[in-house]
Amino acid sequence: MENTINENSEAATKKKQKHPKGLFLLFITEMWERYSFYGMRSILVLYLTAELFSGGLGMDNESALMLYGLYTGLVYFTPLIGGYLTDKLMGLRTAITIGGITMALGDFSLFAIQSEWGLYLGLILLIIGNGFFKPNISTLVGELYSKNDPRKDSAFTIFYMGINLGAFISPLVAGFIYANWFYSNTGGVEVFGFKYAFLASSIGMIIGQVTFNSLSKKYLGDIGTKPAAAKAKPSLDETVKPKPLSRQEKQRTAVILILACFTVMFWAGFEQAGASFTLYTRDFVDRTIFGYEVPVSFFQSLNPLFILLLAPIVSAIWLKLSRTKRGDFAIPTKMAFGLILLGAGFMVMVPAVMMSGSNEADPIKVSMMFMIVTYLLHTLGELALSPIGLSLVSKMAPIKIASLLMGVWFLSNAAANYVAGYIASLTTKFGYLEIFMYLGLSAVVLGVVLLLISKPLQKLMHLDEIENATKPY
Repeated sequence: MENTINENSEAATKKKQKHPKGLFLLFITEMWERYSFYGMRSILVLYLTAELFSGGLGMDNESALMLYGLYTGLVYFTPLIGGYLTDKLMGLRTAITIGGITMALGDFSLFAIQSEWGLYLGLILLIIGNGFFKPNISTLVGELYSKNDPRKDSAFTIFYMGINLGAFISPLVAGFIYANWFYSNTGGVEVFGFKYAFLASSIGMIIGQVTFNSLSKKYLGDIGTKPAAAKAKPSLDETVKPKPLSRQEKQRTAVILILACFTVMFWAGFEQAGASFTLYTRDFVDRTIFGYEVPVSFFQSLNPLFILLLAPIVSAIWLKLSRTKRGDFAIPTKMAFGLILLGAGFMVMVPAVMMSGSNEADPIKVSMMFMIVTYLLHTLGELALSPIGLSLVSKMAPIKIASLLMGVWFLSNAAANYVAGYIASLTTKFGYLEIFMYLGLSAVVLGVVLLLISKPLQKLMHLDEIENATKPY
């Protein structure tokens, strides 16, 4: 009898240690959504700037890069609205479905309507759809676990791998399609397959949604079916006036706002991947390997590939450091490393531009190793800075304004993406050398500044109080 009880107990423990199958459903759903998003994004600037007879819209580089920045900025802004509407009006699963269908229609519009109004219709649908999808699928992952479930961090790591798997595959598919598929219209002109790459993104989004909706009931049960407002428990005394923020809470809020400003600089530089880096790679990088010309969009698969390869290593380094007497690096210090690595990546591009010049009419091609090393350094910077961002806000934000500060953090990403497009557009006036050099120097200087103020910021974070407050008794 005792053996049977022990065996049942061990079986229950093992079962609890396993992740719910719903996590892997969300993994697949997010993988296909990121496949759709990054496939489209990897060729967007190329599509905007390609000549009409090559299947593009014939925009000048400056206008295309500004539009790219506006689009990616709004992609990070609408989740604030979508998350708010979801909390009040619908369940997470309904919002994800609305978002997924809307994004599929956006990509399909880009495929079906080869004109500027078709472009704007498609981008608007993608922006709206992302607003409903992006904040809610991450929230749904958290809903699979109780608040203090030790498996939660591991779950988000698995989910993050799904994001990067989709981001790795899609530029390869989109690049192969637009570079190799073409058709002859009635005039006999060969038109490259941008439209078919957009169609592939739409199909990927549809596959993800069909999978999600057909298996949700089986693997998610009732999770995510009701609005958050319907589940919220009323306060014991709603007439009690809320207490003002304490001194420590004000200091933590100040730290979040300060670090948000530094992240704007990081992402404004990092997002050159889809903007100025794309055009520089197209015009000035020797992409030929054994007679095969590598499509430009393939280079945007380097970042997710490096993340998949290096994230476990970087995570192990942080874990090993945390077990030493000195302990792990402070959050501001890690973010400073991220900025310095970003700057180092741009400095790698400086000699490349000095060799190639900026004359598109008479380009001198440079080795693709410049771009590969730059993407590697930027990825290392991302691994030092990005994973701790949302965790920082969720851990340090005062409960009374936690949602507001999370919104501010997303707005900093929105601002960064818009600034990235604006900075990229300046390459048409000042050239790549000046822009890459100033971006590199600015990132390094800001990284050093953040290193210098790291200890004062760490004191204002009062992390010891947070850790003591969350310890089980």
